[in-house]
Amino acid sequence: MSVKNNKKILVTGATGQIGSELVPELRRIYGLDNIIVGVHKKKPVNDLLEGPSVYIDVVNKKTIETAVENFDIDTIYHLAAILSVAGENDPWLAWKINVEGTYNILEVAREKKISKIFCPSSIAVFGSETPRVNTPQNTVMQPRTIYGITKVTGELLCNYYFNKFNVDVRGLRYPGIISNKTLPGGGTTDYAVEIFYEAIQNKKYVCFLEPNTILPMMYMPDCIKSTIMLMNTDLSKLNYHSNYNVSAFSFSPENLYDEIKKFIPTFEIIYKPDYRQKIANSWPQTINDSDARNDWGWNPDFNLTKMVEDMIITLSKKINS
Repeated sequence: MSVKNNKKILVTGATGQIGSELVPELRRIYGLDNIIVGVHKKKPVNDLLEGPSVYIDVVNKKTIETAVENFDIDTIYHLAAILSVAGENDPWLAWKINVEGTYNILEVAREKKISKIFCPSSIAVFGSETPRVNTPQNTVMQPRTIYGITKVTGELLCNYYFNKFNVDVRGLRYPGIISNKTLPGGGTTDYAVEIFYEAIQNKKYVCFLEPNTILPMMYMPDCIKSTIMLMNTDLSKLNYHSNYNVSAFSFSPENLYDEIKKFIPTFEIIYKPDYRQKIANSWPQTINDSDARNDWGWNPDFNLTKMVEDMIITLSKKINS
């Protein structure tokens, strides 16, 4: 059931892993024509083609201003970003997209009096000095990757714009996101999606992390759920703004392999850790998201077992169709 809404929502990075599933859900809730797909290099496909779209280059402020004016934008979900592995390959591009792009979004929001902004952060803001088990909301943030550095900078920028200019900007520290629709784009947790395709198609996977590397994860339906929940929460209930810890479950490659083998007994895994292991070793193993649960009722729907079953059923149909 769609909600009648005359206001327009712009989604930057809409063709990425999260955007490609957030857009259809927002359109289901608010109506097809009210959700504007921000397009850059990666063109929209499938159901993203069904509604309006606009060219957005987040490092070119004018393109953001033009889109906001032409579509009478009231809310922006700012998902355009360079992820951890891709960022290490091109740190300067990561800084431009993740920091300058975010700054441009915030400036347009301030100047045009945008109602709400969603600007996600990441567990990459944490570093080796951070407690890795039950990582608290407020703790040391000394990341070793350019991606993590840009996300810390983004959190600080967003909080500054909230406190200085009253821009209602909100964000979650996403863990690794697992999706059965769109492949991830250059992150350290990508193995947790790749492994399913290889298990179903080839019955073998070469993992780039060590078997006991535990990382926080979340299934895409819960990612979308948490994002929309935060954006729909009354501002007065929020004790944090751009940096809520949020999580669903944690596991290692070995844990995931054992779960997949319950459905595909002949599946084999080989471990060949590479440079991504160093990044993973600097990230938390488990996240304390009690503030999100207390402030706006966050509670995930999927655990590891339920996620694996749904991934295998859905991907098997997709691959074999």
